[in-house]
Amino acid sequence: MYTFGDVGDTSPGQRIRDVLERIRLAEEVGLDYVGIGEHHRPDYAISSPSTVIAAALAQTSRITVGSAVTVLSTEDPVRVYQQFTTMDLLSQGRVELLAGRGSFIESYPLFGASLDDYDELYDEKIQLLLRLDAAERITWQGRFRPALEDALVLPRPHGEHLRIAVATGGNPQSSVRAGLLGLPISYAIIGGQPAQFAPLVDLYRRAHDQSEHPRAAPFVSVAGMGFLARDGKAARDSFYPYWLESMRRISSERGFAMPNRISYESQAARGGAYFVGEPEQVAERIVALHGVLQHDRQAFQMDLSGVPQAESLTSIELLGTQVAPLVRDALGQSIRPDS
Repeated sequence: MYTFGDVGDTSPGQRIRDVLERIRLAEEVGLDYVGIGEHHRPDYAISSPSTVIAAALAQTSRITVGSAVTVLSTEDPVRVYQQFTTMDLLSQGRVELLAGRGSFIESYPLFGASLDDYDELYDEKIQLLLRLDAAERITWQGRFRPALEDALVLPRPHGEHLRIAVATGGNPQSSVRAGLLGLPISYAIIGGQPAQFAPLVDLYRRAHDQSEHPRAAPFVSVAGMGFLARDGKAARDSFYPYWLESMRRISSERGFAMPNRISYESQAARGGAYFVGEPEQVAERIVALHGVLQHDRQAFQMDLSGVPQAESLTSIELLGTQVAPLVRDALGQSIRPDS
């Protein structure tokens, strides 16, 4: 699962405590991964994902916890690398840095970055991040931070490399970049038909085959909305008002058509982007999508606009105890971050 710490009708501090409780339960019920998002808005509680990730790692022993995403374009790659390698050492290799540009742009003016440099910022910073991971001493010069001259960057990760992946909303160039860099990729699929991402996944895998220095085997994550209850209709009814509030807010800001129950139900139906229903239905849909994408990880955002904690915990429990075993049995394997 992954979360942005949607505040809803509670306080930011309480929501962060709720998120940590959810993560502890996610490990207890056998889930493999939790992602912590970054936003700088009043409707989300988490602006410093590394802080929450560190707290989560300190309270767990097995599960992988990562950023979802780190907005690398407005960060200093040196400091980000030090933060994540420190957490990697603390957790003995259980942290993941998912680097992206972010779905909102509020961090650009906040940290003095120009949207005119949108592409160049990310390109330069992902390259610097990988250079930092390649060796403990680095000499480097770019446009967006001071030069480094034989700089010693510590600490080093638990293993040979820090686990770094690239996030994208479906841009073909991002698929090619991740593949050529030899990195895992995560697709955020928040609408439409996930099966239509098959050409992008193929593009990524073909680019990865051409990578001169692959850092890891090809690895594809799919991230999108999901929610579970013991009855499918109850799941859709419970999740709908929180989904509607979130979509209305985003639609108003971006000038999109206002959502309604019809659009929600169409996306929650077979083939749509929302995995909302009872465990058997959701497991069947994951397996069907895997038949098209052959993806390695499926992650769900289940707490839009402050889904109550009790309902959120039930959804997590059903995902771990019922959905995940059904999917693993059907595929004859465990879909895990280190597979």
